[in-house]
Amino acid sequence: MSNIHYTLMVPVTYESAAETRTSFRHVGAVFENARKDTGETFLSIRLDFPIGVTELVAFPPKSPELDDEDQGAA
Repeated sequence: MSNIHYTLMVPVTYESAAETRTSFRHVGAVFENARKDTGETFLSIRLDFPIGVTELVAFPPKSPELDDEDQGAA
């Protein structure tokens, strides 16, 4: 199994100073795995809680000293 993982985020659009902006909220993680018998790669998605959205965005993880709860504006 691989140690590759991504931070799973939901894009949230909002207005700030009469400008449309997007921030990202943490909702889970995506793990890259490989089948033992064939080596085929697949992804496992783990959600922190049930969500009702139509779009999820996965980012590489930040370093541990940075807070990944609020990725800021994109």
